[in-house]
Amino acid sequence: MADPAPLNSVAPAVTSSEGVTAAERYLAKLCRRSFLSMWSYPGVFRDQKAGEGGKGDGKELCDLLIVFENHIIIFSDKDCRFDDVVDLQVAWARWFKKAILNSAKQVWGAERWIRQFPNRLFLDRRCTIPFPISLPDPATMIVHRIVVAHDASRACREKLGGSGSLMLDSGLVGNAHLNMPFTIGHIDPAKGYVHVFDDTTLNIVMNTLDTITDFTAYLTKKEQFLTANMVIHTAGEEELLAIYLRKMNDAGEHDFVVEGDYNFVLLEEGFWEAFVRSPERQAQIEADRISYSWDKLIEKFAFYAMSGTQYFTSGQPLREQEVVFRFLAREPRTRRRMLAISLHEVLKRSIHSSAPFDVRVHCPTDPGFPHYVFLFLKRKPGLTDDEYRKFRVNLLSNYCFVAKLKFPAATDIIGIASEAGLTHERSEDFIYMDASRWSAKDQAKAKEIQDRFGLLRRVTSGASREYEYPVDHKGRLRRKSPSRNSPCPCRSRERFKNCHGKELFGKKGRRR
Repeated sequence: MADPAPLNSVAPAVTSSEGVTAAERYLAKLCRRSFLSMWSYPGVFRDQKAGEGGKGDGKELCDLLIVFENHIIIFSDKDCRFDDVVDLQVAWARWFKKAILNSAKQVWGAERWIRQFPNRLFLDRRCTIPFPISLPDPATMIVHRIVVAHDASRACREKLGGSGSLMLDSGLVGNAHLNMPFTIGHIDPAKGYVHVFDDTTLNIVMNTLDTITDFTAYLTKKEQFLTANMVIHTAGEEELLAIYLRKMNDAGEHDFVVEGDYNFVLLEEGFWEAFVRSPERQAQIEADRISYSWDKLIEKFAFYAMSGTQYFTSGQPLREQEVVFRFLAREPRTRRRMLAISLHEVLKRSIHSSAPFDVRVHCPTDPGFPHYVFLFLKRKPGLTDDEYRKFRVNLLSNYCFVAKLKFPAATDIIGIASEAGLTHERSEDFIYMDASRWSAKDQAKAKEIQDRFGLLRRVTSGASREYEYPVDHKGRLRRKSPSRNSPCPCRSRERFKNCHGKELFGKKGRRR
C-alpha cells in the first residue's frame, strides 16, 4: 500500500468551451452546477482526419459530454423556432424533424464515434487539447442520450395549456411521432432510448436531480420503465419524476413501482405540483442548503487540479487524479448533506476549542463509500504558510493511517484538512489512501504512529440517520438518531445494533 499523499498535478491547465449559443451556454451552466466542472465538457470535437494524417479539421461531436465512471451522457441542444402560422400538424412535423430527429442523429453518431475512437476526442476545433479524462471501456459503458429541444414548450402551453412540457407515450415509435403533436415516445428503438427535455423539463429535472449519481439513477430507471412491456402515457416528464421520487423499490432505491399486472398506465397532471407543495419536499429543500458546501469544496479542488495551480505536486496527471475525486462527486445529495453537516460540526467545534486541532472520522453507512477524516488545525504563531501546510498535510496523513487501524474494514480513506476556527483566508488539503491492500508492515507503521502521537486513542462514537425528506407528509420531524433496536440506516434489514451500530454498541448490543 502506497503512503497517502496530497493529489496534485504538474500537467498543463485544462480549458473547455462555454458553448456557442445562449442555449448551449445555459446548458453548460446547468451541467457544471449538477455534474461539476471536472466531468462536464461543452463543445467536444472529433479528429475525423487523424487516420489520414490530418489535424485542424475537427468536427463537433456533441454539444456537451459528461463522463463519470461507466456513465457517459451525450447532449445535443437544438434551438429551433416552432412555426405558429402554419397548420399545427405541419408545424409539429417540421419542428420534430429539425429539433428532435436531427439531434437524435447527432447523439447516435457521437455514441458510435466514442465507442470506436475513444482516444480521438478533443476540447478544441483544431484538435490540439485531448479530452482530459479516461473514457470507460466500451464493454461496460452506459450511455445516456439526451436531446434538449427548445421552443416547443411555448407552443404547447399556448395550444394546450398547462406547464408546456411534452407528453410521453412509450407506445409511440418512429415516424408515428409526426402525427402526434407534442408527444414523445421511442424515436428509434434499434439505436437506443433518447431522452427529450424541453424548456420546462430541462430545468425541473436538472435542478431536482443535481448530482451525477441522482441524475443517472433516474435516467437508468426511466429507461427501464419506458422500454418494458407496459405502455406508459404521462402528461409530462415532471409527472414521471414526481412518481419516481415518491416511490421506493425493495432495495431502498427510488424507482417506478407499479403494483398490479397492467399493460397500460396513465399518469395525468398534478403529481409534480403536489410533490412540490408537499411538506416533505419543502423540508428537503431547506435541509439540502448546507449540502452545496460539499459541491463548492469539490469545485475548489477541481479548479486547482484543472488549472495546474495546486500547492503541492506529486506528479499525477489529471486523468489519474479524477479517479480519486470521483469519491467526493459520487456522493448523492442526501449523503452530501450528511457529510457537510459533519464537516461543519467539526469546524464549529474548533472555533471554541482550546485544542490545537479538531478531528473526526466519518464512517460510511452504505457499502462502496469511503471513510473520511476531517481535520481542522490552528495556525501556530511563527510558522510560515509553507511550514504550516506541510505540518498539516503530515498530520492528516498520519490520521489516515491510524484510521485504518481503528476501522479495519475501511478500504478507501479520504482526508480533508483546513484551518481551524473562523478565518478570512481558508486553504484545503486533500489526501487519498488506498487501504484495500493493507500489509503487516502497514499495520506496524500505523501502530507506531498511534503510539508516538496518541492519535485516535480515545474515540467517542456516535450515529445519526439523515432522512432524504426530514419531515413526513404531515410535517412532523423524523427521528435522526437510530435506537439500538431500530432498522439500520443502510437498509440491510438488520437491527442497528447488529449492523452499523456494532462499533457503537458492541457485540452484545450495549452502548460503549
